[in-house]
Amino acid sequence: MTDRLFLEDAYLRHTTARVLRADPTGIELDRTIFYARSGGQPGDTGILRWPGGETRISDTIKGEGQAILHVPAEAAPIPPIGAEITAEIDWPPRHALMKMHTAMHLMCAVLPGIAVTGGSVGADRARLDFNLPESPDKAAIEAALNALIEQDHPVSHEWVEESVLDTNPSLVRTLSVQPPRGTGRLRLVRIGAGDTPIDLQPCGGTHVSRTGEIGRVLIQKIENKGKQNRRIIIAPA
Repeated sequence: MTDRLFLEDAYLRHTTARVLRADPTGIELDRTIFYARSGGQPGDTGILRWPGGETRISDTIKGEGQAILHVPAEAAPIPPIGAEITAEIDWPPRHALMKMHTAMHLMCAVLPGIAVTGGSVGADRARLDFNLPESPDKAAIEAALNALIEQDHPVSHEWVEESVLDTNPSLVRTLSVQPPRGTGRLRLVRIGAGDTPIDLQPCGGTHVSRTGEIGRVLIQKIENKGKQNRRIIIAPA
């Protein structure tokens, strides 16, 4: 099992760790700050260093069970098993993903109660598909989204028992993907303070700590992707 340090602090840029297994298909560490590709968010890239060597990580993916695999670049050196390494992520793309992922949560707040049918996070743009029969007003939702950003709401997370989804299934906004179960607990991301948050939903991704950090965004376009599907594309202004 890989200890996912990014779940508690998405701003960690480097850490020490120990190599559990390593081959050209992936390097498993006992702990990591690298986010593994899932939920529409890309895996982190970066570098691993150890005495006498280093390797560039071109992607991060999920392995078996609770393992995270750091995928080395082609023909890159492989660290020895048991080696103590320093792991460092490529911060600019990660930070951009954190901002866009948080903006996607805010878009859910702009369209309350509308189910999400798909999504993808990118550093320079993100998309969310909503179960909507008609396209919303582009200017109105862009203004509402930027208002929430400018209000600089705090972003935090909390751990709850998985059973909360049985008593409050509306926490899940996605129609096609359900939060993974089996560990006994669930991570909720909360935007806003107080008993009535701006947004509250299960998420294992990385986010900024305040909405003001996102900066102004644009709704690039709204596309029809079926009778009941509207795709909203968000990008930094």
